[in-house]
Amino acid sequence: MSVSEIPNAPSEPASRVPLSLNQEFLCIFDEGDDSGPFGPRYNIFYASRLRGKVHVDTLRAALHDVAERHEALRTLIVRDPEDRHQRILPSGPVELTLRDLSGVAPADRDRRAGELVNEIEAGSYSAREVPLLRAVLARFDDEDAVLVLIAHHTAADAWSMHVIMRDLAHSYAARRGRQVAALPEAPQYRDYTLWEQERASSPALDRAREYWREKLRGASILTLPTDHPRSAGLAKTTGWHRFTLGPELSAATRRTAKALRCSTFMVLFAANNILLNRITGVSDIVVPTFTTGRTQERFHTTVGSFFNFVPLRTDLTGCDSYQEAVRRTRATCLEAYSHDIPFAQIAAEAPELMAPAAADDRALFLFQVFQSPFGMAGEVVGDVEYAEVPRLVSQPVGGDIPDGSLCELNLTPSGEIIGTLGFNTNLWRADTMAEWMTEFDSVLRAVVTTPDAPLR
Repeated sequence: MSVSEIPNAPSEPASRVPLSLNQEFLCIFDEGDDSGPFGPRYNIFYASRLRGKVHVDTLRAALHDVAERHEALRTLIVRDPEDRHQRILPSGPVELTLRDLSGVAPADRDRRAGELVNEIEAGSYSAREVPLLRAVLARFDDEDAVLVLIAHHTAADAWSMHVIMRDLAHSYAARRGRQVAALPEAPQYRDYTLWEQERASSPALDRAREYWREKLRGASILTLPTDHPRSAGLAKTTGWHRFTLGPELSAATRRTAKALRCSTFMVLFAANNILLNRITGVSDIVVPTFTTGRTQERFHTTVGSFFNFVPLRTDLTGCDSYQEAVRRTRATCLEAYSHDIPFAQIAAEAPELMAPAAADDRALFLFQVFQSPFGMAGEVVGDVEYAEVPRLVSQPVGGDIPDGSLCELNLTPSGEIIGTLGFNTNLWRADTMAEWMTEFDSVLRAVVTTPDAPLR
């Protein structure tokens, strides 16, 4: 996108900043149109149930406060191949849409809240107008509402959405005259971009590059067989299959993690490795995941696109038990975490790694686990209670995945693990995705109930 394509842009940029390495990574999937990560469907959502009287004018003002506080929400990416950069613009009002759900019976409100989020996610939202934040307030009655936040994924990641919700709740309460603690400083995403550039010459980065060069020597990213070849030319949308592991399996997973001295993510990722081994027959498994990209604590309150694509290589050859698979996965994760650098720098050390992703009849399968440090589960701020709306309803069309599929497991404040599997519908059928997640559930149960049992 050229500067001239930015609607209502001033003649001179408010600020001009180089792209972060994460933004450069997204440019790999840019086809110059609206179908990829710079299009109107590449969005991220956060929904909260609000208990208490919500004053619309105050909420509008608080949304504006958030857009002012976080530059990333008013930053557009100029995609000129000769001069890609971030363009930071002055903030305008955040679009707030009101919905009336007063006809919904109290017993049906939880279900309707989930359906509402799906309806909103199925929409498209301009990625060429700032702020890149929008909101929908749907009221069941004067004391019960759902607030859905929509942000473009180039401006915010999952961590950021929780930061935005926290800051919004704080600003709303302050504008209502309630006593709230001061928000911590929020460094800007441009600060992170400049820090990242300075770090590029660090000796520590040289050690990390050497690690990835050796770790990924001879490796190929694992891809899964698709139901439809790319060459079939089917229309691309992104479907979302949602599920829950249930309280018993969720608790057993946490207990197993504690017993094996590893994180919940490591147990879940080990189960994923075993599942992929069964689907493909491959034992030397290189599976991409996402880390938060926030290795510096000072950026924990920053809104931006930080997530980092990291290929984790685990060899299950000769692995004789589920427990051994977890141990090998744990070792892989600990090594990778201690050498976490942007994927662009990893890829430079393993130029052949991603070659299989270009196959006509195969595609990437990404796996991540997310737990926000800012989760709100019935937290009262000022005179409103905020509780995140769980996403449990599958949908045929939702927010875009640029290519392939992504399984995300969320560790909720209640302790239950809720799963979401997004997939490109031009590549896979919904029933294939559901079958894989049923098999994942079965593998995970075996891992946590019979850890010493043979892997096969």
